[in-house]
Amino acid sequence: MSTRMASQHKWIYVGAIVLLVAMVVVGLLTFTQQHATNESFRKADELISKLQADGYPTPDREQVARTLGTDGGAVCEDPASSLKTGLQRVQMSNGAAGPGQRPVIVAARTVQAEALVLSVYCPDQLDDYQEKIEDIKTDDTVRN
Repeated sequence: MSTRMASQHKWIYVGAIVLLVAMVVVGLLTFTQQHATNESFRKADELISKLQADGYPTPDREQVARTLGTDGGAVCEDPASSLKTGLQRVQMSNGAAGPGQRPVIVAARTVQAEALVLSVYCPDQLDDYQEKIEDIKTDDTVRN
């Protein structure tokens, strides 16, 4: 009878240990997720305050946090690459297609908005981006 009781106690101890390990894992995952969420909101707040200071319209805080996360997402994936520079230049055109498409003089604020995002989410890539946009012809083309 004592061996039977010892066997039952063994399963209670094993069950308690498994339950404790599961609770620790869930706790760590929750803490890590909450930390990432807090960090993404902190960076979103920083970006929004920089946008407001420069007179840009400000997006929704939660949308910025979800879209850019803690690392800037797609914005910070080699922003000075030839492909992204080419796509940016195509977007700065007159809107025509094919042979009618022409580059236009864009508002300086247009290309500087991305620099603000880079300064918050990936400041190490900001200098390369600014070198790439130096030769873009800009002017005050947008009226307030």
